Amino acid sequence: MSLMVTLGRTLVIAPHPDDEVLGAGGTMARLAAQGSDVFVAVVTEGKPPAYDRASVEAVQAEAHEAHRILGVKETRWLGFPAAALSETSHSALNAALFELVRSIAPQTLIIPFVGDMHIDHHLIFLSSMVAARPHQPGYPKVILAYETLSETNWNAPYVTPGFAPNVFVDISDHIDRKLAAMKAFKSQVRAAPHERSLETLNALATLRGATVLKSAAEAFVMVRQVI
Repeated sequence: MSLMVTLGRTLVIAPHPDDEVLGAGGTMARLAAQGSDVFVAVVTEGKPPAYDRASVEAVQAEAHEAHRILGVKETRWLGFPAAALSETSHSALNAALFELVRSIAPQTLIIPFVGDMHIDHHLIFLSSMVAARPHQPGYPKVILAYETLSETNWNAPYVTPGFAPNVFVDISDHIDRKLAAMKAFKSQVRAAPHERSLETLNALATLRGATVLKSAAEAFVMVRQVI
């Protein structure tokens, strides 16, 4: 049985809009193309006064277009405050993600990596693991952690966990859709050599692919797989 068949119905959890495309856009496109239902949950959104409503709505519209390009079945917005999860009740985040996982009932959960520099990513990893505990009915059988350019690679070496991938998904036939989805995030894309550039995203896919003799790939850390 191939990994893609094993992944099946998939929920990708993004701390902020575009994290899901950066980390798993090609995998999402491949799963959707092969007939699997793919869901995205964006946990946070910008709150005033740091963010104005117009800019938040613009980013959300960009996300919907990106998800349309990738073939996402449904996008959910949880509305927690961006860059302020450390000041938010952890039990509230646990409860929201638990209800999310319960209602979607994914076979596979794709989540941010625990060692990411942004604390929102770290806290969402922890709450996702709580939501996916195996002593509840219908828990996710596969959990993968993705890498996010400008977050995962900016961790503190030997202080926080390093991203050492052990799962590689061939996205050679889907890299164009990943890049098109990222291009839809006009407010987030930057010019090269910035890490949030299309050139850098393509370079990472080329590097991850070359690791396993493919033209392009996405890399993950396998957190759990129940066979």
